[in-house]
Amino acid sequence: MTFDPRKKYDRPVIKLYQPDDTFKKLPLPAPSRSYPYHLDAESITNVPYEKFSFHMVGDTGGIRYPEGQQKVARQMYLQTLDSKGESPVFLYHLGDVVYHFGEAEQYERQFFKPYREYPGPIFAIAGNHDSDINYDNPIPYKSLDAFAAVFCDTESRDIPFITNKQRKSMVQPNVYWTLQTPLANIIGLHSNVPKYGYIDSDQRKWFIEELKLAAAQRSDKAIIVCVHHAPYTADVNHGSSLYMIDFLENAFNESGVRPDIIFSGHVHNYQRFHKTYNDGKILPFVVCGAGGFDELHDLVAVGDKNYSTDNSLLDNVHLENHCIMKHGFLKLTLERKPEGIALSGEYYALGAATENNPEAELMDSFEYLV
Repeated sequence: MTFDPRKKYDRPVIKLYQPDDTFKKLPLPAPSRSYPYHLDAESITNVPYEKFSFHMVGDTGGIRYPEGQQKVARQMYLQTLDSKGESPVFLYHLGDVVYHFGEAEQYERQFFKPYREYPGPIFAIAGNHDSDINYDNPIPYKSLDAFAAVFCDTESRDIPFITNKQRKSMVQPNVYWTLQTPLANIIGLHSNVPKYGYIDSDQRKWFIEELKLAAAQRSDKAIIVCVHHAPYTADVNHGSSLYMIDFLENAFNESGVRPDIIFSGHVHNYQRFHKTYNDGKILPFVVCGAGGFDELHDLVAVGDKNYSTDNSLLDNVHLENHCIMKHGFLKLTLERKPEGIALSGEYYALGAATENNPEAELMDSFEYLV
C-alpha cells in the first residue's frame, strides 16, 4: 500500500515489532474493602434515579505543560455550573493521574491543584504511569501506594502528603472495582504497567463474575467497562492492544455477557470505534486520553510500514469519529426511558496549545440505547 501522509486509517491498527514487556507487571496493593469490591455512588454523592450526567477524562497528568490539564479541568468545572443543562455529578478518571511514575510528591501539582475547583467526587482507575515505580526516588515505595492513599482509602480523610486539605481521600474498595449507580454499573479494571496491559487471573475471575452480576440487573442498568489500556486504536504511538482485545473477548465469551460500551485512556487523543459482532450487535469502544498530558497523538497514515491492519482481532471494527492534537474530555448522560437506558455522550476539545483560555468545542456526540 502506498504511503499517503494526508490519509489516515479509519480502522484500528497494530504496531509492528513490539517488544514483550509483560515482565514489568507489578503486584497490586491489598483491597481497602471486602470482596466483591462494590461502591454505591449514592453513598458518596446525590445521583438522580431517572437521569444524570458525569464527566470522563484520562491521561491528565503532566509536568512540562501543566496548562493543558488546567484548561481541561477549568472547562469541566464550568460545566458543573451550567444551570440550563444537565450538571455533571462526578468525574470518572481513566488513569494516568500523574506522570511519569506514581510518586506521592507528584499528586499535589498534577491532581489536587488542577482540580481544586471541581465540586464533585472524583473516582479513578489507575494507569500505567500511576502504577510504575521510580527506583531512583530516595524514599522507597510500592506500586500504587500513593494512588491507593488518594483513591482507595478505608475512610475519607486528609491525605498526609497533600497540603491542600479541601479534597479528602476517596473510599474506592480496590484498584479494580465496580461503581454502582442508579442507571449503570461501571466496572473498572486495572491493567498494570506494561505498554499493552496485563491482568492477572484473580482479577480475570472477578471480572467475569462482575459481568454476570451486572447482566442480572441489565433491564434497569447499563453495563459500562473502563480500562486504561485501549483495546482498539489507530494512533501513531501505541497501536491496538492485542492483549486487551483477547482478554476482553475471552471474558465476554466465558461469561456470556458483553457490556454496553467500553472506555479507555492511554492513547492521548479521542477515538470512537464500533465493533460489529456476528449476531449483528454493535459494541462501542471509546478512547478518551487527551485530558492534559503535553504529548498528543496523531492517527497512523495509510501505508505506514510500522503499522498493520492485518490481524483477525481487528476485523469488523470501524473508526466512527475522532479528535486529534487537542486536549479534551467527555460529558456522559444516562437517562431512563420507556424503551430502555439511553447513554449519550458529548466530546469537547480545547483550542491549540498556543491559545489563551480556549473554550470547549463540541467535537462529537453519540447516543446508544442499551
